Amino acid sequence: MSEAEQVRAEVRAWLAEHWDPDLPLLEWRERLVASGWAAPSWPRRWFGRGLPEWAERVVGDELAAVDAVGRPPGIAPSLAAATILEHGPDHLRARFLRPLLTGGETWAQLFSEPGAGSDLAGLTTRAVLDGDRWVVNGQKVWSTSAHHADLGLLLARTDWDAPKHRGITCFVLPMRQRGVEVRPLRQMNHHASFNEVFLADAEVPADHVIGAAGEGWPVALTTLAHERRFAARRVVLPTGGGRARDEARAEAAELLETYRWYPQRMGRPDLALDHARRLGRATDPVVRQELARLHALRRVSEWTAARARASTARGRPGPEGSIAKLLLSHIARQAARTHTVICGPRGTLRGADGPYDGAIAEVFVSVPAQSIAGGTDEIQRNILAERVLGLPREPAPGRDVPFRRQIAPRG
Repeated sequence: MSEAEQVRAEVRAWLAEHWDPDLPLLEWRERLVASGWAAPSWPRRWFGRGLPEWAERVVGDELAAVDAVGRPPGIAPSLAAATILEHGPDHLRARFLRPLLTGGETWAQLFSEPGAGSDLAGLTTRAVLDGDRWVVNGQKVWSTSAHHADLGLLLARTDWDAPKHRGITCFVLPMRQRGVEVRPLRQMNHHASFNEVFLADAEVPADHVIGAAGEGWPVALTTLAHERRFAARRVVLPTGGGRARDEARAEAAELLETYRWYPQRMGRPDLALDHARRLGRATDPVVRQELARLHALRRVSEWTAARARASTARGRPGPEGSIAKLLLSHIARQAARTHTVICGPRGTLRGADGPYDGAIAEVFVSVPAQSIAGGTDEIQRNILAERVLGLPREPAPGRDVPFRRQIAPRG
């Protein structure tokens, strides 16, 4: 029996003995975490089983086979957990990892700023140590789910005399305090998934630093690397009855409401062929050419995803994350173009007057976000050029100049 087969048999036997859909969701997840099956690839010391990355897929398959609930959806068990696991310190691992896995605490990512999006290292949110606390002032933007988060994964500048990529610190910010104000952002597609977060003398305990003070840039790179993988994950919901399943569906519904427009951001390539057939244009040579381009891009994306899974299973994640992210942007744009060729100006109509009750109109105003969210296309190209192809880095005059001088150049 192979190692994977042994793991499969073990988790199957454990579920047969312990899975109870009538348990409260939190109680079930506490049981799952205590067993190590909630995060089998994590170290045993930190609620896992020390297994290779492929064990996550095996356990997920077995949970789905019995319609059992796994760990919570969202960024907490993916981005925040991966960052804390890799960079520590131990007291933060002990404090935050278990509730990350049970769903006892929710998280938001507080990285981007109005003046520091793609150039994340140019952030100006300030954190000053004052006794046993850090005092934080600044503004964050595009913060998904910040309106109901308990904690924030925060980047702030703590040393203005260090160069731009140094002097940044990563914190765990308690969100439910007077110094944190969250305001929703209304998008041009009429949704409000994102927020801007204003920090006015917000307080962070002195020991809530991930990694080390002033060394937050490598921590941020860890989070961003996992963000590209996280974007491709699907939320698998249980379908049967029982309290645990009901509460899991309610939990997911709240999360997924935020992402309700994301299929439109992807361009709705799944509708393209049906759209052409509905309007009798499936035999039009121009439409067929656009459909063929879209189909080819989707197949390449599927193969890239398979390569990424294989690399991860071997414990050697490669450049596929950035490639896949860039491909998704191409697919979204091609899908929007295809829908445009199929239906022309009528695609801009909203509501019942438009194709698919206005979904195509929503595609047109949502697709541009795909090339920005989670790292712009330009950033992905730079990553691939510099870190995969080994091309020279772009010139960066003043890379070693203190950040204070970069934002306020003298005479």
